[in-house]
Amino acid sequence: MLILAVATGWAIGIGAIALVLGLVVGFFLARAWFKRYLAKNPPVNEQMIREMMRQMGRTPSERQVKQILNSMNQYK
Repeated sequence: MLILAVATGWAIGIGAIALVLGLVVGFFLARAWFKRYLAKNPPVNEQMIREMMRQMGRTPSERQVKQILNSMNQYK
């Protein structure tokens, strides 16, 4: 009975260590993937807003661009 308790304790301990190790490794892998994704696909900037407005047939003023950028940054 004692051997079963020791084996169960080892199994629980190894499982807990594996879980923590998996969470840490997963966090760093996800962080690296997300940084690479943002480098390839940057968030919207002023030049993108100007280009979108030009494609819609409008000539944006600096005030309009800043207003749109501020409204987008407000909800981050």
